[in-house]
Amino acid sequence: MRVLLIYPQFPKSFWSFEKALELVDRKAMLPPLGLATVAAILPQDWEFKLVDHNVTEVPSADWHWADVVILSAMIVQKADFLAQIQIAKQYQKLVAVGGPYATALPQEAIASGADFLILDEGEITLPQFVAALQRGERSGIFRADGEKPDVTTTPIPRFDLLDFDAYDSMSVQFSRGCPFQCEFCDIIVLYGRKPRTKTPSQLLAELERLYELGWRRSIFMVDDNFIGNKRNVKLLLRELQSWMASYNYPFRFNTEASIDLANDQELMDLMVACNFNAVFLGIETPDEASLALTQKFQNTRSSLVESVEKIVQSGLRVMAGFIIGFDGEQSGAGDRIVRFVEQTTIPTAMFSMLQALPDTALWHRLNRENRLVDPERNASGMNQTTLMNFVPTRPIEDIAQEYVDAFWRLYDPMAYLDRTYRHFLKLGAPVCPSRVRQVNWVNIRALLTLCWRQGIVRKTRWRFWFYLFSIIRHNPKVWEPYLGICALGEHFLEYRQIVRTQIEAQLAEQVAMAPDGDLVTQVSTVVLPDRVGV
Repeated sequence: MRVLLIYPQFPKSFWSFEKALELVDRKAMLPPLGLATVAAILPQDWEFKLVDHNVTEVPSADWHWADVVILSAMIVQKADFLAQIQIAKQYQKLVAVGGPYATALPQEAIASGADFLILDEGEITLPQFVAALQRGERSGIFRADGEKPDVTTTPIPRFDLLDFDAYDSMSVQFSRGCPFQCEFCDIIVLYGRKPRTKTPSQLLAELERLYELGWRRSIFMVDDNFIGNKRNVKLLLRELQSWMASYNYPFRFNTEASIDLANDQELMDLMVACNFNAVFLGIETPDEASLALTQKFQNTRSSLVESVEKIVQSGLRVMAGFIIGFDGEQSGAGDRIVRFVEQTTIPTAMFSMLQALPDTALWHRLNRENRLVDPERNASGMNQTTLMNFVPTRPIEDIAQEYVDAFWRLYDPMAYLDRTYRHFLKLGAPVCPSRVRQVNWVNIRALLTLCWRQGIVRKTRWRFWFYLFSIIRHNPKVWEPYLGICALGEHFLEYRQIVRTQIEAQLAEQVAMAPDGDLVTQVSTVVLPDRVGV
């Protein structure tokens, strides 16, 4: 059996980093770990080709070669997901689809013309798909019916199918699931609230495989909450620390975690000792009432500002997510988020308007309250350039304007550089020996381009040089990652304009369609039930 695995394109987004990746001749930030894992679960006497459409076009020869085409996608990849299915059917290929998008909205996958739906987690449903093919079946829907697989049986992903030169970082996964119950989050819907982890030896075997294949750059632990099972993650980190030392620290790690990481100094110290250098936190909002309403109680138990400070001083650079548009939110939410980001000096603050993702608790509540709007867009790709897909409790034009204004200010080149400098000035120095970055023309050109743009052409010119030399003087071990985060500003400078243009265009369209100039999405009569104690 010849299997063509295709990963659809992402639209430009907060995380796409095109302008920054261009500096170092990379095509994408991260590879499709899910499809590499699918290839490992399927029979190994089959033949595989993996094409990441974010990196390259699908060669015509590959379409002719394949017996079956498998696609996996998130909702934001919807447009290209559907396009690739149509192309596959033009080549008269059997098409199987899976991943978060198909699992959340199977009716759309069926309507797209896919022959097989491999839903939920592949360790359970991929064997069902294989059995159906062996029986000669030409279509089918395979579900796990609530069963969660034991991830200790998951094989090492087929990293050999990836083009390493195309990616800035590699991906591995240690756990699935999250113990919390945030109303807007689809992770607990897809993977449950009981985090399941691989064994330390299992993950080390994956790192060993990447090492054998020649990888020596960053690795993202793609767990949605790396510390969801703190006992098991500490067991991993203790073994990982020894492994990293024995291999002379070949990788740098990044991951995602809940804010309660700040309450466990031992855990933070272990992460730093294993060469973790950054962590993404879902902070969402500094408004405690909104956090309680959306059931993100873990963010209300300690001071968010103090928690960020502890994590940074421990040596972990903080990235964070923020959301505007929660029910009951008071005006000025955008300003409050900007003030919080500036106070905590978080350089990379992902900011978006709240979206009701399919099958989440938020989606079901809003559906019961008849507040979901525009079913077509409700199931479309959602990112930082789309308006909310439900009726908010304050005027959408106010939320959108606050959002655009806050995004614009957060990524003003001077504000971004200043925040990055202050963050790295107080960032705890790494304790692991630094690998000497390979000196080649690509890296030299990237450095010269960055210095030219931010140190000569733009209004940041004087501060750029002052900040760089100050970092080298006061916190010299972080100068290299400091410049790396400065380089991300190239992406945000362009992306903030994309956000402004697209959001304002959508808002203008809604205004034009609304009778008497009143937005149909403005609601002033929504009554908020008391959910704080739920």
